[in-house]
Amino acid sequence: MERSGVEDLDARLQALEKRVCGELGKNSRPVKCAESLARINTALANTANKRERVKILHKKIEDLLKYLDPQFTDYIAVPDAMKLEFILAEEDFLRSQAALLEQVNNLQPLLDSNHIKAVPELTTKVQRLSQIHIEQQDQNEELSAEVRRLFEEYNKMMFLLSKQFTQWDETLRKLEAPKQGQPIE
Repeated sequence: MERSGVEDLDARLQALEKRVCGELGKNSRPVKCAESLARINTALANTANKRERVKILHKKIEDLLKYLDPQFTDYIAVPDAMKLEFILAEEDFLRSQAALLEQVNNLQPLLDSNHIKAVPELTTKVQRLSQIHIEQQDQNEELSAEVRRLFEEYNKMMFLLSKQFTQWDETLRKLEAPKQGQPIE
């Protein structure tokens, strides 16, 4: 039963191919679809241009497309008074936007200057300089850490020297006090 279903499909496929491509024998050549469609299009266009009713129909199709446009329904549905209210409600915003556009228009010569036009050429220099700047910042951080360490060592050394001088001063006082006849503090 499956075999007859496959045979039926094969027979239907062959019949469809005959309808689409025609009878292909040994002497027949395949049909070129693009050429056939171009010929048919030319014939239809010639026919349409000759007939006045077809021209009218084409104009009506353009009108129909215009009427089917969603914006057209908004155009019909919203009266002019309502549109005026919309514009008046947004008057401040529109004026601010107009002022900004005027300001941009006044600044346009600055944007067209040679300095701005040279920006793409200068980007490589800026990138190189920014890399050097980053390297210098890293060096600065390293040097700052080194200076901080040296200050800490200096402060420790000064503290130890001060402590040592204080001990020596106290020892000298103790040694000099009996000689001068003063009591030791």
